[in-house]
Amino acid sequence: MAKNLVIVESPAKAKTIKKFLGSNYEVIASNGHVRDLPKSTMGIDVEDDFEPKYITIRGKGDLLSTLRKAVKKADKVYLATDPDREGEAISWHLSIALKLEPKKFKRITFNEITKNAVKNSLKQARDIDLNLVDAQQARRVLDRLVGYQISPVLWVKVKRGLSAGRVQSVALRLICDREEEINNFIPEEYWTLEASVKKEGYKKPFVAKLQRTPEGKAEISSAEQMEQVLNDLKNATFSVKEVKNTTRVKKSPLPFTTSTLQQEAAKKLNFATGKTMRIAQQLYEGVDIKGHGTIGLISYLRTDSIRISDEAKVAALSFIEEKYGKDYALSSEKERTSAKKIQDAHEAIRPTDVTLTPVMLKDQLSRDQYRLYQLIYNRFLASQMEAAQYESTTVKLIANGYEFTATSTKLLFEGFMAVYSIEDENDEQRNLFDQIDENSKIILDGLTDKQHFTQPPAHFTEGSLVKKLEELGIGRPSTYAPTISTILARRYVVKENRNIYVTELGEAVNQIMMKGFPVIVDTEFTANLEMLLDHIEEGTVNWKTVISNFYPDLDEAVQAANAEIEHIKIEDEVTDELCDECGRNLVVKYGPHGKFLACPGFPECRFTKPHYEKIGVACPNCGKDVVLKKTKKGRKYFGCIDNPECDFMTWQRPSDIRCEKCNSVMLEKGNKLVCSNETCGFVCTKPKNV
Repeated sequence: MAKNLVIVESPAKAKTIKKFLGSNYEVIASNGHVRDLPKSTMGIDVEDDFEPKYITIRGKGDLLSTLRKAVKKADKVYLATDPDREGEAISWHLSIALKLEPKKFKRITFNEITKNAVKNSLKQARDIDLNLVDAQQARRVLDRLVGYQISPVLWVKVKRGLSAGRVQSVALRLICDREEEINNFIPEEYWTLEASVKKEGYKKPFVAKLQRTPEGKAEISSAEQMEQVLNDLKNATFSVKEVKNTTRVKKSPLPFTTSTLQQEAAKKLNFATGKTMRIAQQLYEGVDIKGHGTIGLISYLRTDSIRISDEAKVAALSFIEEKYGKDYALSSEKERTSAKKIQDAHEAIRPTDVTLTPVMLKDQLSRDQYRLYQLIYNRFLASQMEAAQYESTTVKLIANGYEFTATSTKLLFEGFMAVYSIEDENDEQRNLFDQIDENSKIILDGLTDKQHFTQPPAHFTEGSLVKKLEELGIGRPSTYAPTISTILARRYVVKENRNIYVTELGEAVNQIMMKGFPVIVDTEFTANLEMLLDHIEEGTVNWKTVISNFYPDLDEAVQAANAEIEHIKIEDEVTDELCDECGRNLVVKYGPHGKFLACPGFPECRFTKPHYEKIGVACPNCGKDVVLKKTKKGRKYFGCIDNPECDFMTWQRPSDIRCEKCNSVMLEKGNKLVCSNETCGFVCTKPKNV
């Protein structure tokens, strides 16, 4: 019997789909791309209208031979790769590599791997969308031009093996800019005052915070000012100025896109972006479930859409009404739009069957699969539920002209919070006071003053970096995880306790990119390129036009960088430290972890040792040199050269100048010196000769 052939990317996907189709269908996996640009050369003919030169990927010959045999036996071939630009391009490459006749093959797509979705896709088979293919080709060619033109510059300037990608260079710049912002941040002192008060006759006190002074808004910036406030309130009587009751709602969250899933999985599950995508891929491609067979548990995972199909919406509302009650089901359609261009007609990430609850599947999933599925499931269900409702009571107290405010909230209707919790942004008290009015007598239990210092911006985490990239319009759902993985693998950045820090190597690469190729690392330029890729997908812009407009500026920058390098003889920096084995003067080299000292007699002499760069500052503990060091992962810090005998260390560059107020070490922050003692807060201008 003649068979239909279905070609997908992965064996797991093939296994799942095979179970949905009858014996008349053969399902084979291509294991991703079968053709690509060569690794040894750029593979773009700049002189011939930027024509890409694709070759068969090494190791795919036998697979292609198997696919060709299957094609000959089949009456019809269905290319069922993923429903995005990359998937469309894989199908296009397959059609060329397998020399498929136009009449013999069709393209099918489905947003979820379920029996109905797969069978319906066969009824809606179409031709390959060449606009999608061109958008993917444009991205690939742009990335290849940037990588293969700029990377050699880094090899000469820093070390061989480095790479400069179009999106990864922007991500590195964002991290370096944040690091510089943190290093230059000057903390400012401020004080807060809380009054512990209670209504007469009540045992339980509540806390009211100082909001306004007699002069206006409460801005207390020193201990002296706070002392004056406390004196003014010493014998003051507290009275109720105003009581205000309001009802507020907390809207249900939107269902997940790729970006928001990565952010939430990082925050709630401590998953790296790569891990989130890997596990989501498993849930999408299919898991063996008792009573259902192998089934995809979630819809397609690479999406920036928040749309939900009518079928999924009806199923969710029916499930919510049955389990939680009619009041919990979303009663009216909410207008939910995205400020940015949605790449395609995907849905948001959701469970394929809302009746398959996480609890039902717990024993059939791995721990990580279960946790991610539970997160996706609960978020989707919450998105189809009504808002939570609160009654908020605000009490304003007055004492000798000073105004204090206390807010209490009472949950009236939990709505979506029955399944999905969102951290409260406001640190509010719940149900701690009621029946208070303007005539209530207030008794003061005590006053608590606290000193604070403003905090610098937080270091990027994987989740917050994804959020920033998305906000700036840089990259697309499929690029976030590989971009972060690349800069981590290259050791341009490291991760410590979820935070991302730039390494010495990353700083060197960023400096060269900022100086030689400012356009490439410009966030607005990169975001505009993404918009052009969207226009290519829509068929309104020719992809080679985009490349031809981009290339001259890139070529000019590369030529200028190469010309500069040709006039500079790059030599190893010679130090006054001698080789322990042969007595030569050691030289500074770059390795995977940054700088180190090595014997220039290599390979005859292979002696190496760590390179500690002296910063010209004496250790405040023992008087020996303070040097620039790195953690095992590559993060920079300053410490005593006599470690571990002396334990002095600081993340900020120390100064030889001591604090005028408390004699502590002063740290450099841009053109300022800041006391390392956080309770002191002394700041002064850095002398010009420092």
